[in-house]
Amino acid sequence: MSDERKQFNRYAMRDDGTGKWAIYDIFTGLTAEINGVPQDGLDEVVAEYMVRDLNEVYIARRKGTTH
Repeated sequence: MSDERKQFNRYAMRDDGTGKWAIYDIFTGLTAEINGVPQDGLDEVVAEYMVRDLNEVYIARRKGTTH
């Protein structure tokens, strides 16, 4: 991912202390939730894909291309 694109991201991942991964909101520091489900306890590869997908949706929403 380019440095230019990274500046628009909202989500990142971190070790959740159990050897699994959590997705968090870089603005609030809180664990991200999807439909009320905290995104923690994830395998690393799953977390990587989720972060990518969440950031793509966030970027598209900021551009006004999604509803």
